[in-house]
Amino acid sequence: MNPINPKKLLLSKWTAVQPVNKEKHFMVTEVEFDEEGVVVDCVIEAVMSKRTESIDWTVLKNTDNWRQGWK
Repeated sequence: MNPINPKKLLLSKWTAVQPVNKEKHFMVTEVEFDEEGVVVDCVIEAVMSKRTESIDWTVLKNTDNWRQGWK
C-alpha cells in the first residue's frame, strides 16, 4: 500500500507496474478538491506520449499496479 497525502498529489510521479502502450512513467497534472478538501478529480499524464487520463486517485495506493516515483 503506497501512503499518499492528497494535498501532495499534484506533480507527484508514478511508475506503472504493467506498462500499456510503452507508457510507464506518469505525473499527476491536475487535482481538484471539493469544499471539504476531498479529492474529486485526479488527472495523470504519460511522460512519453503526453496522453492524459482522469483516474480515481485511490488506485495509486495499490502497489500491485503503481510504484511511487519513477523507477
